[in-house]
Amino acid sequence: MKVPLLDLKAQYDTLRDEIEPVVKDVFESQYFIMGPKVKEFEEKAAEYCTTTHAIGCASGTDAILLALMALGIGPGDEVITTPYTFFATTGSIVRLGAKPVYCDIKPDTFNINPDGIESLITDKTKAILVVHLYGLMADMDSIKAIADKHDIPVIEDAAQAIGATSKGRRAGTIGIAGCISFFPAKNLGGAGDGGMVVSNDSKLAEKISLMRVHGSKPKYYHPMMGINSRLDALQAVILQVKLKYLDSWSKKRSENADYYTELFERKGLGDFVTTPPRPDGYGHIYNQYVIRVENRDALRAYMADNDVASEIYYPVPLHLQECFAYLGYKAGDMPVSEKAADTTLALPVYPELTKEMQEYVVDTIAGYYAASSGCSLD
Repeated sequence: MKVPLLDLKAQYDTLRDEIEPVVKDVFESQYFIMGPKVKEFEEKAAEYCTTTHAIGCASGTDAILLALMALGIGPGDEVITTPYTFFATTGSIVRLGAKPVYCDIKPDTFNINPDGIESLITDKTKAILVVHLYGLMADMDSIKAIADKHDIPVIEDAAQAIGATSKGRRAGTIGIAGCISFFPAKNLGGAGDGGMVVSNDSKLAEKISLMRVHGSKPKYYHPMMGINSRLDALQAVILQVKLKYLDSWSKKRSENADYYTELFERKGLGDFVTTPPRPDGYGHIYNQYVIRVENRDALRAYMADNDVASEIYYPVPLHLQECFAYLGYKAGDMPVSEKAADTTLALPVYPELTKEMQEYVVDTIAGYYAASSGCSLD
């Protein structure tokens, strides 16, 4: 049996009859950049995210960049964030000449540890950039309490977390802005790059709306500097079709996650595999199902030999990336993130995954540990 990490063809097969007509409509209109289709999708997305504003842009990276720009982040400023996430989070801070200040993560959720934030705040701290990793929201109550105490805005990197909840609140609605990615592998993925900033702050939303079109209003008049980061109409119509199914897809991912956890328990793999948590009061959407294991690289090679795909998110924490060496961090500074980078592995969890495929994945993992430990795990 072959088990891919993600099967977007299987998803498209169920949506072909809905997507192809709306794509054809865009071609017939020849209205490709922004326009009424983008506005319509923005309204639907804002309604889904429970925010008053949703501003489409060219990528999830640009969503972060635009949110930081709109807050006036620049040279000499500091932004507290996590070292254990995709490059774009820190990359956007650095592009603006600001300095990322890293706070280590919690070992169970892989999200930023609120206990470490307050000691990092200085008079240069201009924002806290929180990442909701793998589809599980960070502890926003604790983070927001610290931020409010020091009058610091919070930006939510919800690139992997559209639809995730904490105590009934959607990702992206608690801070001043939420940043979403529509990269094809996300729970709500387009046919290429795309992104969005959601917010309940009208002033900030208006500023971001201008900044994504070179700071222009009206056309050719520029009251501020911006960038070129517009959402294409083709992406908007495809995403609007998919948005109707987002909750059901996330529910299926959650069911797949539960079944994995059940299978690992059934196989007696508790000494070898740590499964992801499901904290009370949180709605986990499982953009990734990430386990923690020993001998991760050897296990992954064994899985590949048996046609089971997996991925490492992320093998090198950002504080140890070569291009950020000038920040002065060294190995050992972020021990929880460094441990996660060495021991985590993402398994296939997409909605179309069958139980038989999941059973094969877990059987394969059990086979590896049985062989390496000399114990029967059935």
